[in-house]
Amino acid sequence: MTQQYLAHSYQRQLWLLLLLGLLAGIALFAIRHGAYPIAFGELLQAFMGEGETSTRVAIWNIRLPRVVGAFVCGWGLALSGLTIQTLLKNPLASPSTIGISQGAAFGAAASIVLFEAQMYLVTGFAFAGAMGATAVVLALASLKRLSTEAVVLSGVALSSLFTSGTILLQFLASDTQLAMVVFWTFGDVARASWQEIVLMGCGVLLASVYLYNKRWDMNALLSGEESAKGLGVNVTQTRTIGVVVAALVAALATAFFGVIAFVGLVAPHMARRLIGADHRMSVPFSCVLGALLLLASDTIGRVIIGTGSLPVGVITSCLGAPMFLYLLVKSYR
Repeated sequence: MTQQYLAHSYQRQLWLLLLLGLLAGIALFAIRHGAYPIAFGELLQAFMGEGETSTRVAIWNIRLPRVVGAFVCGWGLALSGLTIQTLLKNPLASPSTIGISQGAAFGAAASIVLFEAQMYLVTGFAFAGAMGATAVVLALASLKRLSTEAVVLSGVALSSLFTSGTILLQFLASDTQLAMVVFWTFGDVARASWQEIVLMGCGVLLASVYLYNKRWDMNALLSGEESAKGLGVNVTQTRTIGVVVAALVAALATAFFGVIAFVGLVAPHMARRLIGADHRMSVPFSCVLGALLLLASDTIGRVIIGTGSLPVGVITSCLGAPMFLYLLVKSYR
């Protein structure tokens, strides 16, 4: 049995290395290809600070921020989705199904239409909207002692409310404001600067360290609340802090990159299909798969389709919906 466990562990580590290699390959492809193709030798020269100025500008100011932004955003959304699904014990829970993304969209729309805020303030309003939606859900869960299923349903109700509010603001907006609102709601990893990417990267890193340190508590919760309490887990504290941390990550991602659907929902399910529900491996697998999905989707929209400006949120929705249905059909009992 020990040999079987070690062989299984080695196999999962090999899968993780393969996914990391695939992620690196797609990143290299995304940096080299586009409207301005870059040879491998020119890429090496640009990384060493040599070569043509136009090549260095294309790499450091346009393509590399987009690749790193997709990596960080996909990692954060997948981590947030996995945490919310585990702590709320609902496989359909994700930042987009409990109202976090819709709250951010409403905050951004309100700042544009009502306050005529500049784009750098829109990010702050979007973050406030996302955290406001999270606060309402957690307050309902705490004051009314709702079950985990009721928490998800309250998030769905908030999503509908925020969506209706966003539509109303779009109806009241001028043509210019309407265009700004619609542009913001399109998820796009090309809009963030290096400063925003670094800020989000620090947040995602801290959240990853904290949630990975809670992997045993989340494993205990898989057996039920009573079993987790018997093992010494403070269920209420673990669930509340974990959901807040996941919401912070999702709020940062949505505030900087817009609404990107399905990544936080699909990536954890793909990880469980590959290696099971053990959070010692499902946390890194989900994060890598989330980064891989978002980077591949952005590369498809930028390089393969050829327009260079197709929002990545459109690609993730088109790819994520059938992929999630496939996962449901394969795992249905």
